[in-house]
Amino acid sequence: MSKLFKYWKSHIGMILVIIMLLIVQAYCDLELPSYTADIVDVGITGGGIEHIAPVKLSRETFDNICLFLTEEEMEIFSSCYDLNEGEIYSRNTDSRKKIDEIDSMIGVPVVLISNMLSQDATSLQQMKQGYEAGVISKEELLAMKEQMRQGMGDYSDMLVEGQAVAFVKQEYKQIGIDTDKIQTDYLIKKGLMMLGFAVVAMAASILISSVVAAKIGMNLRESVFKKVVSFSNAEMDKFSTASLITRSTNDIQQVQMVTVMMLRMVMYAPVLAVGGIIKVLSTRTGLDWIIVLAVLLIMGIVLLLMAIALPKFKIMQMLMDKLNLVSREILTGVLVIRAFGREKQEEERFDAANQELMKTQLFTNRVMTFMMPCMMFIMNGITVLIVWMGAKGIDKGNLQVGDMMAFITYAMMIIMSFLLLTMISIMLPRAGVAASRIDEVIQTRATISDAEDAAEADEKLGNVSGVVKFDNVSFKYPGAEEHALEGLSFTACPGKTTAIIGSTGCGKSTLIHLIPRFYDVTEGKITIDGVDIRKLSQHKLRSLLGFVPQKGVLFSGDIESNIKFGGDFINDQDMKLAAQIAQATEFIEGKTEGYASEISQGGTNVSGGQKQRLSIARAIAKKPKVFLFDDSFSALDYKTDVVLRKALNENISDATVIIVAQRISTILHADQIIVLDEGKIAGIGTHEELLRNCESYQEIAKSQLSEAELKGGRA
Repeated sequence: MSKLFKYWKSHIGMILVIIMLLIVQAYCDLELPSYTADIVDVGITGGGIEHIAPVKLSRETFDNICLFLTEEEMEIFSSCYDLNEGEIYSRNTDSRKKIDEIDSMIGVPVVLISNMLSQDATSLQQMKQGYEAGVISKEELLAMKEQMRQGMGDYSDMLVEGQAVAFVKQEYKQIGIDTDKIQTDYLIKKGLMMLGFAVVAMAASILISSVVAAKIGMNLRESVFKKVVSFSNAEMDKFSTASLITRSTNDIQQVQMVTVMMLRMVMYAPVLAVGGIIKVLSTRTGLDWIIVLAVLLIMGIVLLLMAIALPKFKIMQMLMDKLNLVSREILTGVLVIRAFGREKQEEERFDAANQELMKTQLFTNRVMTFMMPCMMFIMNGITVLIVWMGAKGIDKGNLQVGDMMAFITYAMMIIMSFLLLTMISIMLPRAGVAASRIDEVIQTRATISDAEDAAEADEKLGNVSGVVKFDNVSFKYPGAEEHALEGLSFTACPGKTTAIIGSTGCGKSTLIHLIPRFYDVTEGKITIDGVDIRKLSQHKLRSLLGFVPQKGVLFSGDIESNIKFGGDFINDQDMKLAAQIAQATEFIEGKTEGYASEISQGGTNVSGGQKQRLSIARAIAKKPKVFLFDDSFSALDYKTDVVLRKALNENISDATVIIVAQRISTILHADQIIVLDEGKIAGIGTHEELLRNCESYQEIAKSQLSEAELKGGRA
């Protein structure tokens, strides 16, 4: 998982802002249930009266309350009220702390007065007269108050509050205060505050976007792409193209999706859960043990299911690689598959890979799907348990309806927080695997890299003439035991054509791939103008080369963009000259849009010969010092081949040309022909010299040339 989190480092500022917004949203969400409870308990049940300490009360009631207060309490109580001309006391403070102090002070006295008035109104008057006459002492009155408090038991505060508020409501009516207006004003005030919190929570939620996740995804794709572009053929072989595609798309998508979930849910859930627990403890319901039970049950189920499903997630990503590999092979080779009538067998191969992936996905999905019903069962069971136990509390007078409603809401919030964590736990392991696979690509060190002093070597090279020299070069593929090429030494000079020929598998393409450093030599060295190519920067080296691969590769766009692919310095004149040399002008100008004609992905809308000619034109337009043709004339007919090579000789006489060919007719007039046999040089010379001296070349010539051509020494 550490791989997943390290991608967040560069976005820590944005993440901190998101956390702040999440805290704001959680605070707003947590406040709403308490407001609901207030509306039920205070707004509806209590008639909108928030405090036991009345805003106004009659002088008689004021004096009655003072009977059951200590001298110190009387002083505090009296300081908070002023007597006006109508014999009505008005509260002179709005301090919450002061009002709460008065509430706790006069609650029991108010209930005691209320009970005495409801049973026998004269008894309170007699008690008051007895106190004034000295018959009843202050200590006896205070003892009566304490006796009532103890009689209410553990829930005295709750019972006192309910009865005292009812008395205050009646007091308001007696002195002419509109209690309906008090209730309406309270409900409107609380409703507007709830609406305000809801709006703030919504705004915070909207501001928490997937910007960070999108940027992380963008940066990862950029990092993976840059790394893959720097890979040599060895790294490409190690990962496989199919796996690199999966890592660049599906794996990064997994990381991006989980980042959104993490920032939106995982960071929000703990804040909501902790806040919910604090709020639950403040509801005074005595049902806290239900929350503990729910959390233990949820954690137990999550840990059990994750232990079962976690090992399968890594297997799933590997099977995704395998499916992509099979799909890519089938799609790229569909014509061959049809030609050999192998559709059914390839369908079966794809189905096998697909079925294997499906079975693994089904297993993990079933395990994780089982989680949701379990969570819903726990959630509903907890709700029923809270209602059951809460109803008993309400029946005994120990619990208010609003508090029970708030407790249910907070309980659901706490359970939902764990449910959110459960949902992310389904995705997190898979994303962790995906992050590791991405990191494996990013951390892979390319076997071919620039030397530390490459810049100095680039400057030292100066004006390049293009002399390519192989000095006792040997090469073997990574992991191979035997050399693919061994002991090659030759020089290719500017203005001359060096041809490479030999039987299939003798190492011709491997040789030409060593020059652009698609692979590095195992032994010996390759130099350009005496400078080892390993000392040059890859950019400098490849800027000197015009490479035409064996299989023509075109990119989506148009003909112009493909020919000018070598750089922005190529102008229209260079483009047209390159097309003319490559014998591509005729078919380009035959198209309605000419050079603006569309080229589809992979060049599928042009023929093999046209594709190869455009690839050759692309290399010519770059005006390189060294041309590398890797069997690049194989798709051309004999006439086009001859005309093209003649045009090349006439127009690029100052460049070094190295041609890999299968056909002797292509290299017949080369200045130097190198014959390879099992990775070694079997002969070097002109066509005529090799016909006389090289047995391997003679065998190739006999298989391709007529008797007259062999005797004449030319085609």
